[in-house]
Amino acid sequence: MATKLVWTSDPEEARRLRDEGKIDLARDAEPGKQTIRVTTDKKRRAGKTVTVASGFQHTPETLAGVAQALKKKCGSGGTAKDAEIEIQGDHVDKIKAELVKLGYRVK
Repeated sequence: MATKLVWTSDPEEARRLRDEGKIDLARDAEPGKQTIRVTTDKKRRAGKTVTVASGFQHTPETLAGVAQALKKKCGSGGTAKDAEIEIQGDHVDKIKAELVKLGYRVK
């Protein structure tokens, strides 16, 4: 059974593994091949409503860029983490429309 490296603090070892092709580099999937779910959530948020768009297959940098665009469109704050974007407030319709305009499939 082959072992799989989970984490290393040695940058030289990580570089060597990337060069050998043993570590997959994170890549962005095309927007048209991603299905995004947009819902509202109040749990663990002190009763405040948050709109959650989940199912993204992007690097953290690209996800942050999409989140920035959605936050500007909604005029609200939010965050991007763990393949999902959270926007403060109930903006389901605005977010769905903007994601469709960006080329995503939305449910």
